Amino acid sequence: MLAYVIGVVLFALAICVSVALHEAGHMVTARMFGMRVRRYFVGFGPTVFSFRRGDTEYGLKAIPLGGFCDIAGMTALDEVTPEEAPRAMWRFKTWKRTVVMAAGSIAHFMIGFIVLLVMAPTMGLPNVDLKPIAGTVSDCVQNASTVNAANNPVCKPGDPAPAKQAGLLPGDQVLSVAGKPTPTWTDMVAVVQPLSGPVPVVVDRGGEQRTLTVDVAKVVRPNANGNGTVTVGALGVSLAKSIQYSPLGSFGGAASFTGDMFARTWDGLMAFPKRIPAVIHSIFGGERDPDTPVSVVGASRLGGEAVEAGLWQVFLLLLASLNFFIGVFNLLPLLPMDGGHIAIVWYERVRDWLRGLRGKPAGGPVDYTKLSAVTMVLIFIGGGITLLTVTADIVNPIRLQ
Repeated sequence: MLAYVIGVVLFALAICVSVALHEAGHMVTARMFGMRVRRYFVGFGPTVFSFRRGDTEYGLKAIPLGGFCDIAGMTALDEVTPEEAPRAMWRFKTWKRTVVMAAGSIAHFMIGFIVLLVMAPTMGLPNVDLKPIAGTVSDCVQNASTVNAANNPVCKPGDPAPAKQAGLLPGDQVLSVAGKPTPTWTDMVAVVQPLSGPVPVVVDRGGEQRTLTVDVAKVVRPNANGNGTVTVGALGVSLAKSIQYSPLGSFGGAASFTGDMFARTWDGLMAFPKRIPAVIHSIFGGERDPDTPVSVVGASRLGGEAVEAGLWQVFLLLLASLNFFIGVFNLLPLLPMDGGHIAIVWYERVRDWLRGLRGKPAGGPVDYTKLSAVTMVLIFIGGGITLLTVTADIVNPIRLQ
């Protein structure tokens, strides 16, 4: 129980640090361009302490949830003092304002990437593409009527061990079997099952291709449809669930996995609305779909379960995934998120460019007050979704097992 509590606290603190770094991204880039940053605080509520350096007040609030960065003149409608006016954010070039507003999401992406970069050479990254990489090489293969018996054979002298006898090692990636390419584990199994006897198997070992001769054994296995058994060819090797990278290969591995996470994050965002009814259903006793969205509460609980089970890889993947999600979500072109402000800045820029082509002067700044109704609706919807997911994560949480 103590490990679970520690995991929950660690994950919650990690989220708080991530959000604080989000705001730090805004602050650092704004100061870099010469904008006036009034305040940078970690947390909310009453001030615990603060100090001033130059034009900026830095401090800590009593509630360690997130933080904020106050930049003078984020829009032309914001009030600024005569002293602040020359360095008001709205006076700066469009690209600089875009960089400052996007810096928060960029901070989340950097956090996620750094987490993956640390994982790559230490605990490995999940083999999400099911590359045919050997996890363990079995001492033998035997006839088996159940999956458990097939995965845990009790070897006897004389039992065949095709992969081991051929010299295949954990970490080898099977590139082809009997001349047929095997881009995925499923492809490899499909090629191997009809075979028997010696066949050439090309593997990648540390960047070097080697050709091994594997004497494929015919064994009895449970049928995939659950009815009876079937005789198939077997190598005696299991799929590696994680891919371990060398220090030099870690950057490429983390970059590739980051791309995969971005794609899955975007797909998750697009499917977000249709999953809300399932969240509501779970609140009232229905089974919780593991694909439904979770709140910070739910993510922290999963982090606690991961620590309790000693699954630090899962803990770190949850943290990286959450950072990528927050970063992408924050860039959606909707107010009050940073993406909404970026969209308005570029709307003004394109509008004024088109007016210039027609010989007209630049238009005035967008009147944010006219968008307040839309903003309030979005805040109301966001608050409602947050309330639903938090409630579901309390009464019917998603669990690792």
